[in-house]
Amino acid sequence: MATEVTRANSADHAAAEGGFFDRIARLSERIDYKIADSDERQEAIFRLRHQAYVRDGTILPTASAIFSDRYDQTGNFYLFGLYIDDELASSVRLHVPSREYPDFPSLEVFADVLQPELNAGKVIIDATHFVTDENIARLHRGLPYVTFRLCILAARYFSADYILVAARAEHQAFYQRAFNYRVMCEPRPYPLLAKPLGLMTTHYPSEADELNQRFPFFRSPLFERRMLFERPLGSLQPKAKHAPGPNYPIYSTSLRLDFDQCLALP
Repeated sequence: MATEVTRANSADHAAAEGGFFDRIARLSERIDYKIADSDERQEAIFRLRHQAYVRDGTILPTASAIFSDRYDQTGNFYLFGLYIDDELASSVRLHVPSREYPDFPSLEVFADVLQPELNAGKVIIDATHFVTDENIARLHRGLPYVTFRLCILAARYFSADYILVAARAEHQAFYQRAFNYRVMCEPRPYPLLAKPLGLMTTHYPSEADELNQRFPFFRSPLFERRMLFERPLGSLQPKAKHAPGPNYPIYSTSLRLDFDQCLALP
């Protein structure tokens, strides 16, 4: 009987996993990753943040109905929107600290934990303001995963040691279960937010193979990573005036997720 139950559970798990991948495959035909390279795209993302944070009580409503902070003005971040059928569905901001641009959000709150890692030369991807449209997220349960994929692409492109996320206590179980995160620091007060956030991290070199096996769509060709992340130093948000040339690598402000291509990669 125990064997039969185990086999049934395995079959149920495989079926659920297959259904999940089928949904991601269908969704991928409608997804575009877009860099917030215009005032219009940035404002749309700031409005989505405001909606998400007001909804869960993280901030109080403001007259402007937008939410931004000083880290949206630094020279070491990428601001992405994920669009489904040209409708903004989610967003994430990624900071990549360096010697020239060492400032990033999590360092302000967790300097005692993170400064030694920076001093040791560790490469860090700091993922913040991970927000989704409530109605779209209900329709597409895979939305958090295809959004988090941007963190994986950045980690591989920059050969990162750690991917950070500052998460509320009630959200930590999701990151632990889905992406093998561990808690580095218990929740602390966070600038501009009403609720404390805890620091979580995943060691990318140790987890990359397992994550790619569990979520094959996390794989990516070098071309895609370069198109998303290769930018002039100090100007990570591309502007139209930056014509492609020796000083400004070719980039794309919008890329379609190619599910079949990801699965074909080793």
